[in-house]
Amino acid sequence: MKGPENLDSILGLFTCFAVLLQIFLKKEVETMENSKENLPVGVFDSGVGGISVLRNLHQLMPAEDFIFYGDSKNAPYGIKTTEEVKKLSFAIVERFLKKNVKAIVIACNTATSAAVDDIRVRYPELPIVGLEPAVKPAVERKKNSRVLVMATPLTLREEKFNELMKKYEKKATLIPVPAPDLVEFVEHGELSSNAVHAYLEKLLAQYKGKTDAIVLGCTHFPFIEAAVRDVMGPAPFIIDGGPGAARELQRVLISKSLLRAENHQGQVTFFNSEPGKAKIELSEALFNASKV
Repeated sequence: MKGPENLDSILGLFTCFAVLLQIFLKKEVETMENSKENLPVGVFDSGVGGISVLRNLHQLMPAEDFIFYGDSKNAPYGIKTTEEVKKLSFAIVERFLKKNVKAIVIACNTATSAAVDDIRVRYPELPIVGLEPAVKPAVERKKNSRVLVMATPLTLREEKFNELMKKYEKKATLIPVPAPDLVEFVEHGELSSNAVHAYLEKLLAQYKGKTDAIVLGCTHFPFIEAAVRDVMGPAPFIIDGGPGAARELQRVLISKSLLRAENHQGQVTFFNSEPGKAKIELSEALFNASKV
């Protein structure tokens, strides 16, 4: 009689163990899923310009942790070849993967144009948000408007921008304005110097009084928006893609249950490829400025 009783006891113990194991594994899965919410978001740019986007991201999602990587050592991207920008972008993505990020924002119009499609193909499970010139909202503000699109030469050469031009060419007159030197000004912390104003005067003089909207199609450019306004006057509507990118990241994180709970105070960490403290200090100053 003891044999069957012992067997029943053993089976009972196995059943209890199986139930406990199932509960444990379920909790572990839930813990892992919840912990993904707490992972940081990687944000990168060719330099410090992407901090204009980072400000939008942090303002909309203050609970999120962000890691910002500025590739100032290799700036500007806008005068490089597409393949060079792709190589640099992939290297930064690999760096972020080692930091175990839950999503990446390419806070660089040039890198987005050159590399975002290939990055998404290589890392299909990783949410990737890119930037593109905010042409749509600029065009839709007024019928038959004249819209300047200020960007880097590479952004304006890429197929993505050509597609934008074709899409809205019947609704507005889009005027590409390459402005590579503005990147260098911002990288050196010059946002409203006499040199910046002189450069903008030369670049934009022919468009004064003839422009309805200006698209800042490089993430460095919002930092010199005040100088653009000084040169062009109060009339043109000025817009950049940062707020739209922030809303898109929020949408993606919500859709994948990765948005962090609002009861957390997010942290921002800065890295830069250029040796020394100067770029980190500039990055922190740009991020913390109450109004740039």
